[in-house]
Amino acid sequence: MSTFMAKAETIERKWYIIDAANKPLGRTAVKAAEILRGKHRPEFTPHVDCGEFVIIINASKAVLTGNKLEDKYYHHHSGYIGGMKSIQYKKLMATRPEMAMELAVKGMLPHNTLGAKAFTRLKVYAGAEHKHEAQKPVEL
Repeated sequence: MSTFMAKAETIERKWYIIDAANKPLGRTAVKAAEILRGKHRPEFTPHVDCGEFVIIINASKAVLTGNKLEDKYYHHHSGYIGGMKSIQYKKLMATRPEMAMELAVKGMLPHNTLGAKAFTRLKVYAGAEHKHEAQKPVEL
């Protein structure tokens, strides 16, 4: 019996909607990363991009458990001396909740070309409206 190897050209990609309202940010990100990577499919092959599209709505209503709103920070560096910037998640969730969700999902994807390609299939919206009705997404 031979092992089945998926090919990227033969994969039929579906669209899925995940509603993040009143759900932990991390739990939503795990589900999105799994679908983006394609691990939910029976024909999953680790070295082939067999993931699907994910739309996350209501990112602004996602919750952070515990004291994470106060204690958790997002850090980034410009590359110059003294160029470190930090923003508290309380402020990040108030101003750019899409970015907070994208950062969570991006950290759960592989840090290589497969992960970068999968990340392009993620669409995050702060509210309940999205512009992908033509793709007939399936609710999760």
